[in-house]
Amino acid sequence: MTHQFHPTVLREYDIRGIIGETLGEADAYAIGRGFATLLGRAGGSRIAVGYDGRTSSPMLEAALVRGINDAGLDAVRVGMGPTPMLYYAEASAEDVQGGIQITGSHNPANYNGFKMVFLGRPFFGEDIKRLGTMAASGDWAEGQGGHEQRAVLTAYVARLVEGLTGIDRAALGDLKIGWDAGNGAAGPALELLVKDLPGEHHLLFTQVDGTFPNHHPDPTEEKNLADLKALVAAKKLDFGVAFDGDGDRIGAIDGLGRVIWGDQLLMIYAEDLLRMLPGAAIIADVKASKALFERVSALGGRPTMWKTGHSLIKSKMKEIGAPLAGEMSGHVFFAHQYYGFDDALYAAVRLIAASSRLGKSVTQLRGEMPALVNTPELRFQVDEARKFAVVEEVRGRLSATGADVDATDGVRVSTTDGWWLLRASNTQDVLVARAESEDQPGLDRLLAQIDAQLAASGLERGPQAGH
Repeated sequence: MTHQFHPTVLREYDIRGIIGETLGEADAYAIGRGFATLLGRAGGSRIAVGYDGRTSSPMLEAALVRGINDAGLDAVRVGMGPTPMLYYAEASAEDVQGGIQITGSHNPANYNGFKMVFLGRPFFGEDIKRLGTMAASGDWAEGQGGHEQRAVLTAYVARLVEGLTGIDRAALGDLKIGWDAGNGAAGPALELLVKDLPGEHHLLFTQVDGTFPNHHPDPTEEKNLADLKALVAAKKLDFGVAFDGDGDRIGAIDGLGRVIWGDQLLMIYAEDLLRMLPGAAIIADVKASKALFERVSALGGRPTMWKTGHSLIKSKMKEIGAPLAGEMSGHVFFAHQYYGFDDALYAAVRLIAASSRLGKSVTQLRGEMPALVNTPELRFQVDEARKFAVVEEVRGRLSATGADVDATDGVRVSTTDGWWLLRASNTQDVLVARAESEDQPGLDRLLAQIDAQLAASGLERGPQAGH
């Protein structure tokens, strides 16, 4: 028995496809069978399985479990919930050695996919490619495993609340927070969580609905925060928090409706954390603001710039023992007093804790940040075969001129005007650019540099590509 995956499905950080076109039951079965074969060979015997609120998720979950069982391993079915709940089920249970979450993350409703953890580490890159070669050759173990249902939601939420340990809850009694679950998988966990938090809470769209009827669940796009901004303004709330479709990415706005971007949230967390762990390393991806790296240095921490991608960041955290990391995309990772995986619900609790410990409102913390002008992530279509080559060409030309280039992930170029970035997406046929300056003329000059480099490689910054 063999299986061929559609060539677009096995990606760098996860597995993702369009239901009925590039992804279906046979793929889910092959993923379960291959993953369980690898885990069995590594000495594991039990895999936690969870899924998000998409309409196709239960069908994929049943096929995945069948594949796990046919490889002789047992499945622990934790049911529908956010991706971090599945990570929690894997990290907190001594009898579980791997985990698979069925989720389309922030993709449109007709997508779905799989995020995996193997013996406590992210399963990505070459690991995912190996599932493809094993399926093609039928290199699968055979056996008869079983499956059990295991309820973890209540224990997971109780663990989230521990993020407020040591905080004077009575002092937070006047806090007023808005929450937008975006009809994603975090809804039920959020409803339970706010019952255990001090203060007054106003919730939007906690009903799980895989068609996302209110807005697309990607909190890094400002247009998706419109309902939350309206709620915060109408109810005069202190701040607002939003989640993506599977609850591993956070978005936030302050009491004035200003967005607090991923790198700005990390500045708040870093200030809080470095009081408790002086000199700690704090990781951010190459898209993060210079202001963040400078702030971490000023606070006595060790700012570490690393490659974009939740699996890559998690691996780097383990490697250097960093207690905190984050990405522009809203993935925030706490290894301090937590497990080191990206959990937007836990990040929200730690935002409340940080504001309390620092003695400043979230609005004040946001207001004290340097006012910089930057672009959002500019994404444009480039032929798959060309995208990495273009970045290499740009790097070569810039190095020859003696420019200040950081090549951690693509090219990040620092000039007197600020900095600009050009990198190839690992998951799409897209180049990503970003620039930041102290003023608009500076930003315009940086964008002109990007355009000049693209032109030298025969490209232009064309129409914006979606995620």
